[in-house]
Amino acid sequence: MMADVTADYIPIAVMLILALIIPFVIIFIVKQITPRNPARFKNTTYEGGKDPIGEAQVRFNVSYYLLAIVFVLFDVEVLFAYPWAVCYKNSAVLGEIPEFTLLAGFAMVIFSIIALLIGDAYAWKKGAFKWTR
Repeated sequence: MMADVTADYIPIAVMLILALIIPFVIIFIVKQITPRNPARFKNTTYEGGKDPIGEAQVRFNVSYYLLAIVFVLFDVEVLFAYPWAVCYKNSAVLGEIPEFTLLAGFAMVIFSIIALLIGDAYAWKKGAFKWTR
């Protein structure tokens, strides 16, 4: 009985060992076969032959981040609305829970109020919808 249980874990152990060994083997092979001809040109940042102008880190306007937050807000809204819409008129679900349409409609209204109105109010307050400042 104990041998059967340990035999079930052999494939997992093999995968774990391979997952730990293969990256090092790949790095070793790449280091062995890559050409080594260092030059000043190869050691530059972009290998473009020109020296970089300015700093590498540019500060972005915060409105881009706020726009990303609004996008995620609406993306999550759609993510949750899609399965709700699929189940809303499903006859199998309606057979099990006759009052499902009323409950589902109420739940979606509450979710929309929480997700959209509060999220939009936050974004509006932070100025995410204004492009010119």
